[in-house]
Amino acid sequence: MRCWCIKTSPNMLCHFCNNACVRKGWSKNTQKYRCKTCFKYQREQYVYSSRLITDQQIIQLTKEGCGIRSTGRILNISPTTVIKRILKIATHLTRSSPILFGQTYQVDELFTYIGNKNNRVCVADSLNPKTREVIDIVVGRRNKSNLKKIISTLVLSDAKQITTDKLNIYKELVPKELHSTKHRGINHIERQNLNLRTHLKRLNRRTICFSKSIKMLDAVLRIYFWFGAKTIL
Repeated sequence: MRCWCIKTSPNMLCHFCNNACVRKGWSKNTQKYRCKTCFKYQREQYVYSSRLITDQQIIQLTKEGCGIRSTGRILNISPTTVIKRILKIATHLTRSSPILFGQTYQVDELFTYIGNKNNRVCVADSLNPKTREVIDIVVGRRNKSNLKKIISTLVLSDAKQITTDKLNIYKELVPKELHSTKHRGINHIERQNLNLRTHLKRLNRRTICFSKSIKMLDAVLRIYFWFGAKTIL
């Protein structure tokens, strides 16, 4: 009578639940294992080391202005992996603190390119000049619908004053009793936009290092502003 036994590896523990694994086939001359508890397939050792890279390492390099390929070279992982990890981090990222009521805010825009220099887009943001915290970010065309997303958030927060430049769209969106276009009224946010262009290579002037998608640019800006924002501003 033949006895069929499942060989358990005494030294192999599951990478996911830390329970015992059993040998389960081969792949490219490498022994495969399956966890007896969560039933996930895995190997004892992986040649590709992206599993060992933490989100904090990717965030730090992103905030220091490293591009996708340079981040991949430094961490020795694929650029595709870097893109997926950045998008995943930004998906769950929101502003670090709640919006304060009755504050003064500044709104401004800067321009960059997506894909090529024929596709010009606008990055609109709002800033609390006292706390230096970015309240909201919108990436897209400089039109009424996109700027309305910024202004409506500030109006709902019972803003004391909203200072902008003299763009005609703001006259339609901001209530007259709150709107201000005084000279040098948006110095703080203009300085922040200058710092932003200096820190992030994809926003530099006269560059070919612009983003390939709006989704990626929005993700990088969220990480830059809202992950440890107090240490960067």
